[in-house]
Amino acid sequence: MSFSLTKHKMPEQDPQVRAKNFNEVTLGYSAEDALNEAKRCLNCKHAPCRQGCPVQVNIPAFIKQIKEGDAGAAIATIKEVNSLPAVCGRVCPQEEQCEKYCVLAKKGEAVGIGRLERYAADRAGNNVQAIRPVAYPDKGQKVAVIGSGPAGLTAAGDLAKLGYKVTVFEALHAPGGVLVYGIPEFRLPKDAVVKAEIDNLRKIGVEIIVNAVAGKTFTIDELMEEEGYQAVFIATGAGLPYFMGIPGENLNGVYAANEFLTRCNLMKAYKFPACGTPIHVGKRVAVVGGGNVAMDAARTALRLGADHAYIVYRRSEAELPARQEEVHHAKEEGIEFQLLTNPVAILGNEQGWVRALQCVRMELGEPDASGRRRPVEVKGSEFELEVDTAVIAIGQGPNPLVQSTTKGLETNKKGNIIADPETGATSKAGVFAGGDIVTGAATVILAMGAGKKAAAAIDQYLTAKRTGQTE
Repeated sequence: MSFSLTKHKMPEQDPQVRAKNFNEVTLGYSAEDALNEAKRCLNCKHAPCRQGCPVQVNIPAFIKQIKEGDAGAAIATIKEVNSLPAVCGRVCPQEEQCEKYCVLAKKGEAVGIGRLERYAADRAGNNVQAIRPVAYPDKGQKVAVIGSGPAGLTAAGDLAKLGYKVTVFEALHAPGGVLVYGIPEFRLPKDAVVKAEIDNLRKIGVEIIVNAVAGKTFTIDELMEEEGYQAVFIATGAGLPYFMGIPGENLNGVYAANEFLTRCNLMKAYKFPACGTPIHVGKRVAVVGGGNVAMDAARTALRLGADHAYIVYRRSEAELPARQEEVHHAKEEGIEFQLLTNPVAILGNEQGWVRALQCVRMELGEPDASGRRRPVEVKGSEFELEVDTAVIAIGQGPNPLVQSTTKGLETNKKGNIIADPETGATSKAGVFAGGDIVTGAATVILAMGAGKKAAAAIDQYLTAKRTGQTE
């Protein structure tokens, strides 16, 4: 075999340097790196990698274009179906999606599909290689998109390209949803990547209105009955943090991961006092949880000046839900993993500030409903972990504001909107939903896939309505 069974290494900042700054950790492929990695692709006839892509990017085609030295053609191919390639190339869990099905993964490492997608997006330049102009006549119908995260932006882009007048309503003061408030700058640069991708959507006619809180500033019914929107796509995500329900969670120095990351990412607390939002980070920070959000919070704490940061997780490393790359980067930067450890209380000092986590050791028992082995407390294993900040990163759920103010919108027992998984159609005519508000917290690319399906279904619905073919 004439080619490597391992991926070409991604250039990165030195761990000891990057743990003290918010610059992007991974530096991206050079043209030579990308060419050599693209040459590893076998260009399989049946393209098994595509089945793992929720938005169905033509992966062999764009990799072939990179082999030919045409990054512009590669990004054009990707953007036929994916409006946010520079984002996806950085944060999507390719190892569980497209790369999982790569033929090379059977004997070695899959082709670095995500790394090549990022290369194409960065090389072509978002401002140079914008999404192609709308090629359809104005259909004269208005669609509202609630939320400007990955699902909302994807639906908005697809609908605009289909000729609809699309307005995105965002509750926060900047568009991007979890891309701007949740994912740190060192993983996803905001101006160079997120803002550039959003600007491309504006270029094709998508209007974005910020500081517009659905359920407060307006309701879904008002949009449809008074403002002339003939369809609405709800993509409000999962922004309501979960807590553990243990003593001490109301102490000073306890954060929900959402608040901690939002203060730092969206409100730029890492630039304080140049930016007006402060953030308290002690010398010893414990982050409870094992997902990507937990890794982001722990790595952010180090960059904010913590001397020591812990990941406290009740299962073993094999069960960590975070991406392997994120775990690897966290370890390189000096994050200490307290595995098979479960907090049972947060202890405070006389001034009401966190002083320690009271924890117990765990061992793995029989599998639970998730298929993972259930953690079981080890009797007599209580101990204290001395910390002065605790970040709870055990997941988040749906904010109920839109659901509670929209007549006829069915939800499940968790408060998620019930929607058809293939179309996004809800119980309310003309109202569609997708992404984390339907599925619970998931990945960027799965939310984008839901946005694409909903856009196609909205087009079908409005076409039928326009041509008088409704039932």
